[in-house]
Amino acid sequence: MSDIVTTLLGLGDKLSAHVLLSAAALALGIIVALPLAVWASRSALVARVVLGVASLVQTIPALALLALFFPVLLSLRVVFGEGLPTLGFLPALLALALYALLPILRNTVTAREQMESGVLEAAEAVGMTKWQKLRLVEAPLAAPFIMAGIRTAAVWTIGAATLSTTIGQPSLGDPIFAGLQTQNWALVLAGCTAAAALAMITDALLGLIERGFADRKKLLVWGGIALALGGIGAAGYAQRPQSEHQVVIGAKSFSEQYILARLVGQRLEQAGYQVTYRDGLGSAVVHQALTSSAIDIAIDYTGTLWTNQLKRRDNPGREKIYQAIVKWEQGTSGTQVLGKLGFENAYALAMPSARAEQLRVATLADLARVAPRLTIGGDVEFFERPEWIAVRDAYGLKFARQRNFTTTFMYDALTGGEADVISAYTSDGRIAADHLTVLKDPLDAFPSYDALLLLSPTAAQDPRLASALEPLIGAIDVQDMRAANLSVDRQDNKQSPAQAARQLARRIGL
Repeated sequence: MSDIVTTLLGLGDKLSAHVLLSAAALALGIIVALPLAVWASRSALVARVVLGVASLVQTIPALALLALFFPVLLSLRVVFGEGLPTLGFLPALLALALYALLPILRNTVTAREQMESGVLEAAEAVGMTKWQKLRLVEAPLAAPFIMAGIRTAAVWTIGAATLSTTIGQPSLGDPIFAGLQTQNWALVLAGCTAAAALAMITDALLGLIERGFADRKKLLVWGGIALALGGIGAAGYAQRPQSEHQVVIGAKSFSEQYILARLVGQRLEQAGYQVTYRDGLGSAVVHQALTSSAIDIAIDYTGTLWTNQLKRRDNPGREKIYQAIVKWEQGTSGTQVLGKLGFENAYALAMPSARAEQLRVATLADLARVAPRLTIGGDVEFFERPEWIAVRDAYGLKFARQRNFTTTFMYDALTGGEADVISAYTSDGRIAADHLTVLKDPLDAFPSYDALLLLSPTAAQDPRLASALEPLIGAIDVQDMRAANLSVDRQDNKQSPAQAARQLARRIGL
């Protein structure tokens, strides 16, 4: 319990960012929804179209909606220029505002439909204009219903805002995602508790305003608004810029990336830089963010870039792949590959050693023989990746069942019998800890996955930054990386990614 309380007390910056994002999205949703609702209340056709579109948006998973705005904004840079943000606040704001529309629209339209026709006729009879009727009659009568819709939208928005972590926007989703990936349940509970408390406080505050409208008590209305604005103002003050520029380090959603991001960040802090992190990004998002300078630094892998970015399916060898990537990154975007970190984190298929011995499986060719009886588990993106397709086709792998897990639960699924084979990572300490056998790949269907340190086109212009990171190049071997990963992933004597990064730095002499 003390761990949760301590973690909660350290979430001030995430909480303030979450408040600002949720408030801005709700405000934008209100600004868009109210005029549409007034229009829809006067036309049955408009009401059907508007409510239909808003309902359709609700059927799209929030995570997918957030992710979709990243490529949309990236393509709009052609029109609006390179200054258009593609990561973080703007795409999260737009997606969450769309999510907030439906309850506000539906309640406003319903309130107008339920008004006594006699009241509206009386307003017309005394000679009120349409604007006067809207302002003096319809709006006051509909206000409690509109506030009820806004309350619902606010709670939805605060909940969905936790997912904005995946597109690089700081929020209370940061501790939740980080905790899930590293099995740090104190982080998960702290993030969930903070988000739930924020939603409850917001609902109570908006309920106060709703009651003020219903009872015609202006003091409640203006008091509630003042408290809301005060909270938003405090969050804005907490999020004020602390320095002219911070180096932004991006990380994908697994332990190794969190550790390496902190290792890089600690080096830069020692060199006098201000550092911030964008964790939990997908492979495609992190690379696009890097090349567009939405983030400054990222760790990626040769095999991932070779298949995802260069769209290559051949395997000319480790060094040729590396040199081709260096040339391609520099030529297409100006991104600098500072160098290899010294270890490889390749995709590989792994089984419990006892099970592999029982089935006489040592290679992927052996696996093809028994695959129709087995279940394979992969991370959330593995089965859509070109590497899996290449390996599947090279060996003719056909499994009885295929399941997706987060990287943390993928290993738990294997040890718990929910999967027979998983897409493991060769630098993962859990391979040895869980007594797994990595199956050999005699056809070299998986490309090499050397870990690379990459600088964005903007960061590449700073020679002092590159100089601070040079000691990391070639300094980390796979045994050291496995030990660091295991220290975060294990249940006993668990370390945070920052602690593991400091220990890794000492182990490699930094």
